[in-house]
Amino acid sequence: MNYEILLENLQEHPLGVKETWIREYLREIFEFHFERTPYWRNVAERLKPDLDEIFQGTIGEAFEKIFNLGLAVDEDYLRANWLEFVPEGYSGRIRFYQSSGTTRERAIGHWDARYKDVLHVYLRAALDEVYRLADVYHDDHQMRAISHGPYGWYQDEISQLVWSYGGVLYFIGMETDGLKKVLREKGQEAVLKILDPLVRYTKRVMETDRINTVRSAPPLMSLFEPYSESIETAIISGVGINKDFLEYISNTFEGTKLIPLYGYYLFGDLVGIFRRGEFWYYPNYPTTIVFPMKAVDGTHRIVRYGERGRVAFIIARPEVLVVKFEDETALRVPPEGPFKWDGFGEPSR
Repeated sequence: MNYEILLENLQEHPLGVKETWIREYLREIFEFHFERTPYWRNVAERLKPDLDEIFQGTIGEAFEKIFNLGLAVDEDYLRANWLEFVPEGYSGRIRFYQSSGTTRERAIGHWDARYKDVLHVYLRAALDEVYRLADVYHDDHQMRAISHGPYGWYQDEISQLVWSYGGVLYFIGMETDGLKKVLREKGQEAVLKILDPLVRYTKRVMETDRINTVRSAPPLMSLFEPYSESIETAIISGVGINKDFLEYISNTFEGTKLIPLYGYYLFGDLVGIFRRGEFWYYPNYPTTIVFPMKAVDGTHRIVRYGERGRVAFIIARPEVLVVKFEDETALRVPPEGPFKWDGFGEPSR
């Protein structure tokens, strides 16, 4: 499987690729990495998984089989041995990125440059179909955006997104290492003190240009309160996205469209929606598959709709395969709107 075939299918059905094709895609990705990637070749030699048997039935059934075969990667091993997950002789354009480090020591992972195109197709389709951004930003009304965040995939992703709307972007990089601990122990003012350069440059931009789009994190939205009348869209990810934050945005930024995202260094941003008083997120199939799971009689099972379980995901791309449990729980939520597959809701560490 290569990116040309993947992108061809996604361009036609960006939020609704057929399950039969997803199964075929996943099988080819697993087969490729079992043959070419050092870590997975060793796993295949040791466990001898039967791919034909794994990928019979539904995506959910295949997901459970993969985890019950013991294919989940240990978090600490992945952090220390990231090079073992690069396919030998891979001919694409690979860049290594770091995680934000807000919660724990930074991890390192790699992306093919073409994956940013895959992610962009998903983001544009979701943002236009759910939030109608293409109806807001066009030749007669330019997107003028400011974005806070770590350098790396985050900067690449938001730049490509803003440019696709014909917009201009101010990107203000920030040091994110350990910020969640500071926020938890010392509060928002301590975070802003650490980020003093970001605060100063944000104020300078906001006083000079008429920014209408913000990409930031909940604790930093207070920086935009003096300019709330001009903020049309707030794209938010990170700690603190909950009903209290939604109420704060609604009361402080009247008329501002709130778009929640779930970000992770190995797959980028996933688009969220607000339903039934909860924030639900939907992965970018077929490269990212997410289900909450729980242990039942010694096996891993996907939880029922509305039930909370440990977040588990499969990242399946030509350049990287990762099967992993995340250190957080979430609700399993059904397909909604343009998304034709399950999502996860209210993630919590």
